[in-house]
Amino acid sequence: MERTVRTMVAMVAGLITIGLAVSQTSAQEKHKYSFVSPPGVSTYTQQHEIEVGDVPGHKVRIFEIRAKFANEAPRYAGAKAVEGWTRAMSDLTNGSGRSSGYGITTLESGDRIFSRFETLVQTVVESDGSRKSSYTTVTTLTGGTGKFSTIRGTLRGAGTTDFKSGLSGVKTEGEYWFEK
Repeated sequence: MERTVRTMVAMVAGLITIGLAVSQTSAQEKHKYSFVSPPGVSTYTQQHEIEVGDVPGHKVRIFEIRAKFANEAPRYAGAKAVEGWTRAMSDLTNGSGRSSGYGITTLESGDRIFSRFETLVQTVVESDGSRKSSYTTVTTLTGGTGKFSTIRGTLRGAGTTDFKSGLSGVKTEGEYWFEK
C-alpha cells in the first residue's frame, strides 16, 4: 500500500512537471512595440462634423487619417509599415471627449494588420486664446493578412492634434504576439 502511494505521488509529480514544461514551451512569445511618430506623417483626408445642438460646442464627427511612413516607420516582427489608415468617429464638447475607430496598417510585404481603438481627448484653452488638444489611446490588434493573420496585442499611445493638419508626436508602446 505504501509503495502504491509513493508510486502515485511520483506519477502525479511527473505529470505536473511535464504539464509545466509543455505550458511554458507553448506560451506565446510577446514582442515589444515602441514608436514615436515624426511630425507630418499623418494627415486628415476627410472629416465631417455635425453640431449636436444640446450644448454649445458639442459635435459628433467622422474622420479618416492617412499615415505615410518613410525612413522612420513602425515595425512588426521586423516588417516595416509603409502606410496606415484610420477611420473613426468622435463625440466632443469644445474639443474634449472620446473617439473610437479602426485602423489598417499596410506592411512592405503587402500584408495588413487590423486594429480597433478607444481614445480620450482633452482640449484646453491657452493664455493666448489658442487651443491645445492632447489625447491618450488604447489600441487592440485584432488580426491581419498573410503572415500577420494571427497577430494580437495591446498598444498604448499619447500625442497631440489640431484636428486639421493631423497628429503629431504620437508615442506608442505595447506588446503583441501571434496566436497559435
